[in-house]
Amino acid sequence: FSKLQEVFGDIPVYYAHPYTPSERGTNERQNGMVRRFIPKGTDIACLTPDTIQQVEDWMNNLPRKILGYDTPKERFDSYVAQFAAS
Repeated sequence: FSKLQEVFGDIPVYYAHPYTPSERGTNERQNGMVRRFIPKGTDIACLTPDTIQQVEDWMNNLPRKILGYDTPKERFDSYVAQFAAS
């Protein structure tokens, strides 16, 4: 990450301080949603691919306020469509 600013050029890059979850609200929210299905401390190697896919599908199809109540899948699909059209 030390050269991330070089990759993005004029686009501002922000870093959160270590051990400061209050600076990573969206990330911490995502972690909490994953823990609805997969408790903290669970060995992920013991989960089936189907279980992981179910959690992924649920999260990607859940409307988010931060996305104007679009789902992550809808937003991703619209960006892919924009790039495919150009």
